[in-house]
Amino acid sequence: MSLGQQLAPHLPFLRRYGRALTGSQKHGDRYVRATLEAIVAAPAEFPRDVDPRLGLYRMFQAIWASTNYDETPENAETEDSSSQEAIARARLARMTPLSRQALLLTAMEGFTPEDAAYLIEVEPSEVEALVAEALAEIEKQTRARVLIIEDEPIIAMDIETIVRDLGHDVTGVAVTRDEAVALAMEDRPGLVLADIQLADDSSGIDAVKDILAEFQVPVIFITAFPERLLTGERPEPTFLITKPFQRSTVKAAISQALFFDQATIPVA
Repeated sequence: MSLGQQLAPHLPFLRRYGRALTGSQKHGDRYVRATLEAIVAAPAEFPRDVDPRLGLYRMFQAIWASTNYDETPENAETEDSSSQEAIARARLARMTPLSRQALLLTAMEGFTPEDAAYLIEVEPSEVEALVAEALAEIEKQTRARVLIIEDEPIIAMDIETIVRDLGHDVTGVAVTRDEAVALAMEDRPGLVLADIQLADDSSGIDAVKDILAEFQVPVIFITAFPERLLTGERPEPTFLITKPFQRSTVKAAISQALFFDQATIPVA
């Protein structure tokens, strides 16, 4: 099996990591593209002594470390507003890049602390402290009112508990597209957590499109098949949670989504 064939199944998840790290579909995909270009240009430099997925993320980390995602307004493109870029830079300045990477690699991407340590080039004993640092800093900076769109009662209750444990309020729990839109219009949320398939066979994606047509709000999609939403076609969600999920994954996704959102920027 060629290296390309080995890496292909992991690309949707690397794209998820890239966009969660940058808060942008465009910027995240740019790093993934640069990673693939580096592998094609110098295949001999690809780590062959580790699992292909681990090697792929290691190459991505090298690209990320070499650029530090610090784009100037002259170089920034138009998908993300300048205010969002400023918010991201201000918040990134308050925490070490390693702590956010450690959080995302373990909580969202499912790497072990040992693998995460390899990827960010620290001692395994440091990873737990870095994750705790990231969570504490993000939670201190972000608070929101959350709309949950989920038709499975047990899952909805679990998500609601996680949201409240993080210090956020829940505006409501919707089980259909129409109910989700009505709740959003009645009490505008600062974050939406949306399942894909809803109770009446309506779509959580359609519900989100309806909501976003009225006002902008960060959205996290929940699905058992995240690769189906990471096809390379536009538009794509920036934040995805894979079912079945770990509580830590939901916490990480919420923190990252709010991290880049203007409405939750703290008042000086």
